[in-house]
Amino acid sequence: MDISPYLLTDKQLIDVLCMGHQPMAVHVSEDAVIQAANDAMINVWGKNRSVIGKSLADALPELEGQPFIDMFKQVWNEGVTFSGTDTPADLVVNGILQTFYFDFEYRPIKDADGKTYAILHTATDVTERYHSRFREQKLIEELTALNEELTASNEEVRASNEELAAINEELQAITEELRLSEEFLQNANNELSISEARFRQLIRQAPVGICLIGAGDLMVQEVNDAYLHVIGRSRDVFEKRTIWEIVPEAAEAYAPIMNGVIETGNTFTANEHRVILNREGNDEEVYLNFVYEPIRGHADTVNAVLVLAFEVTDMVIARKKIEQAEERSRLAVDAAGIGIFDLDLDTGIPVVSGKFNEIFNLDSPPDQDTVTALVHEEDRQLRAEAHAEALRTGHLFYEARILAQPDTITWIRAQGKVFYNEDNRPERMLGTVLDITAYKELQQQKDDFISIASHELKTPITSLKASLQLMDKIKDKAEQNMIAKLIMQSRKSVERVSALVEDLLNVSRLQQSDIRLNKSYFILSQLVNAVANPISIIARHKIMITGELELQVYADEHRIDQVLTNFLNNAVKYAPLSETIEVDISRDDNYVIVSVTDHGPGIPLEKQEHLFDRYYRVDPSGHQGSGLGLGLYICDEIITRHNGTIGVNSEEGKGSTFWFRLPL
Repeated sequence: MDISPYLLTDKQLIDVLCMGHQPMAVHVSEDAVIQAANDAMINVWGKNRSVIGKSLADALPELEGQPFIDMFKQVWNEGVTFSGTDTPADLVVNGILQTFYFDFEYRPIKDADGKTYAILHTATDVTERYHSRFREQKLIEELTALNEELTASNEEVRASNEELAAINEELQAITEELRLSEEFLQNANNELSISEARFRQLIRQAPVGICLIGAGDLMVQEVNDAYLHVIGRSRDVFEKRTIWEIVPEAAEAYAPIMNGVIETGNTFTANEHRVILNREGNDEEVYLNFVYEPIRGHADTVNAVLVLAFEVTDMVIARKKIEQAEERSRLAVDAAGIGIFDLDLDTGIPVVSGKFNEIFNLDSPPDQDTVTALVHEEDRQLRAEAHAEALRTGHLFYEARILAQPDTITWIRAQGKVFYNEDNRPERMLGTVLDITAYKELQQQKDDFISIASHELKTPITSLKASLQLMDKIKDKAEQNMIAKLIMQSRKSVERVSALVEDLLNVSRLQQSDIRLNKSYFILSQLVNAVANPISIIARHKIMITGELELQVYADEHRIDQVLTNFLNNAVKYAPLSETIEVDISRDDNYVIVSVTDHGPGIPLEKQEHLFDRYYRVDPSGHQGSGLGLGLYICDEIITRHNGTIGVNSEEGKGSTFWFRLPL
C-alpha cells in the first residue's frame, strides 16, 4: 500500500507532538535552542511561549550552575542519550525559585549519517512522588526506631523484674505510642485505598480511552467506557481474558510493540495509526492516537502497561479532505499559471510561490528591491502608483512589463487585496501575478488584423468604386474596349474581396470545427496540373512537376487544391525572380509527400516557426505582403484534419521548400 498521501509534514508532526499531555520539547544546536515545546513543557518551565526560538540558557537563566545545559551540549556533540529519575532542578515558577524533581530524557535525533540534528526533551514532574517517598522513608525510620526501642524495653523487662514497677509507666507510654502508630498506619492504609479508588474512578470517567494491562499475564486489570467504545467491545468480554484475546485483529501489529515496552521500559507513542478493528461484527478502518506507558514497581521493573487511546478518525478524514482541497486548489493555480505573493507591508519582504519565481525568472525568494528592478523602467511609476492606491482602497491592480529574461519583455497582471490590523493599519497584501504576454500579443494581433483587414478590403473596394463611377460617367460615350477594361478591373476587385472573405469564413469554420472533409480517390499529379497551369500562364513561371505522377490518394480534393494553390501563389509572390518552380510528389512508406520549391531569397530562420501562425504576414525582402496572413494557417488546419503534417525548409539566398505529408 502506498502510504505517501498519509505522511505528515514536519510541521504537522511537531503539531501532533505538541498535543500530547507529557511535557515534550525539541531543541536544536549546541545551545539547545527551543524549536518546539508543548503546553505541558511550557508549564513545567513556568514560562510562556516567548521562549520558543531561544536557547535554553536564555529561556531559563536559573539553570546556570546546574548540569543540564552541559548535558545538552554533550548530547548534541557526542550523540549520547541522557536520562534521569528523581533529578532535582531549580526553576523559577510564579516568580519564586523552587526545587522540583523530574524523570527526564535528552535523546539525540540523528540523520542517516549518524549526525545529530535535533534533541527530543521529555520530562515528568515527580516532585510529589519524591516527597511522598521521602515521607514514607522517614516514617519507616521512625517505626524502626520505635521497634528497636520496644525490643530494648522488652529485654530490660526480661533482664530485671525488679525494674517492672519502675518501667510500667514507660511501657504504658510505649503501648500508647504503638496504638497511635497503628492508628496512623491504618489511616494511611485507608487513604491509600481511597486514593486507589479515586484512581480507578478517574480511569472510568476519563474522556480518553484508558486500559491497564498486567505486564506478566497481559490480563486487563482496569478499563473505562471510552476504551470500550474505541475498540467496539462490551465489558463482559474482558473477564479472565488477555488483551490480545479480546482484540485479536490488532495482535499481529501491536503485540510486539507492547512486549518491547514491557522489556525496555520505554514509552511508545503512536499518532494517527491506521487500525482495522472489528466493531460489533464489522471490520472498520479507524485512526488512533495512543500511548503504551510502562508502570514500574518497587524494583523499577515494569509490572503493568497503561494504554491511553483516542480515536481521531473524523479528524484524519477531515484533514485529508482539506489536504485534497488544498491540492486541487494548488493544481488549479499551477494550471492557470498564476504566481502568488504574500507581502509584509511593515518589512517589505514577500513570501512567494514557485510560479511567481518562474514568472520573474528568480532562483530564490526575492525582496521588494529585486522585484522593482525587474519592472520595465517606463512602468515603475505606474506600479508605485498602483501600490499607493492599494493602500488607500484595499485593492491592487496593474499591468506592467518586466525584464525577466535578457532582451525579452514579459507582460504581467498583478492583483491583490490589502489586509488591515485591529488599528486599521495596512499589515499585509495577498495577491497574484499572471503572465499575460500571450494575451497582449493576441490583442496586438487583433489590432494588427483589424488594420490589415481594413486596408486589404478598402483597396479593392476603392478600386471597384472608382471603376463603377467612371463607367457611370462614360456609359453613353465610352468605347467598348474601355468598358471591357473597367469591367475586368471591377471583376478582379470583387474576386479579391471574395478571396479575403473566403479566408475569413474558412478560419471561422475551422474554429467552430464546421469544415467537413469530402474525401474521394484522385490522382494527385492531375490536381497539381490543374492548379499549376493557370498560375504559370498568369505569372509566366515554369512549373516543373516530378515524382510519382500516377500516385492516387484518398483526400478532400477541393481542400488539397486550396493548399497547392496557396503554396504555388506564395512561390510566385515571394520569389518573382525564380524562373522555375518545382513540384515533387514522392512516396514514403504509407505516406505521400508533396513539396513546392522555389529559388527565391529564402526565409530567415527566426521567422520560419511563425509562418503557419494565424495572421502572420512577412515578406522576405522586409516589406509587408498583401493578404490577411491566413493562407498558411488554413493550409496547416486542412492538412492536420487529414491526419497529415506540414512544414517548410528554407535557407536565405537559396530559396524555400513548402511541403505537406498525407497518409495513403
